[in-house]
Amino acid sequence: MIPAPAFLSNPERFMAFSRWAAPLIGAVAVALGLAGLWLGFTAPEDYQQGDTVRIMFIHVPAAWVGMFAYLCLGVASFLALVFRHALADAAAAAAAPLGAGFTFLALVTGSLWGRPMWGTWWVWDARLTSVLVLLLLYLAYMALRGALDDEAKAGRAAAILALVGLVNLPIIHGSVTWWNSLHQGASVFRAGGPAMPPVYLWPLGLMGLAYTAAFGALWLVRIRGEVWRRRAEAAEQRRAAA
Repeated sequence: MIPAPAFLSNPERFMAFSRWAAPLIGAVAVALGLAGLWLGFTAPEDYQQGDTVRIMFIHVPAAWVGMFAYLCLGVASFLALVFRHALADAAAAAAAPLGAGFTFLALVTGSLWGRPMWGTWWVWDARLTSVLVLLLLYLAYMALRGALDDEAKAGRAAAILALVGLVNLPIIHGSVTWWNSLHQGASVFRAGGPAMPPVYLWPLGLMGLAYTAAFGALWLVRIRGEVWRRRAEAAEQRRAAA
């Protein structure tokens, strides 16, 4: 077996770090979110979209973090498979519900945004469909972990599914340019720089950072919960065997 790196082989170090890091990152998320919302809702109406443009400040960061959370899930799953360390597996298990929540928020707010812009709540184009597939991958991952009684086997099977699902991330990113789509193309991360004016770019950037920090804080809290749960189950098994 490949020896695990130090940051994966020392849960006590993680628990000590996350004890103060989680609330600190959470506070940063709240501060960034409040600033982003204030700038977003005091920005002028868009000349085409009117007030509905403000949905962008909720929808776009949720989509970003939904994809980022799956990348974190995939990396943690890879480390759990290669190094067979419980902390990486706990990190993967903790990331899935959070990623599913952000992805669901992106789909709901995208539907609310699409109705006045496109005249429909939903279209089966490449971007929307691939994001729906992302949500289904999260749900399948969680269902697979819960379907097997042996937690080690469940973790390995779910990790393989998570790694296979990584192929969907570049599909989501490139779907607008690879296929015909009602969804607009990239406006921030694009060659030549952002296409939107600073009055919208600043609140969008702040909200993106706020969502990312919120995910980070919640992820740390959920990993801590996974560690405590597994410790409690291990202690119960030792008492039963004694």
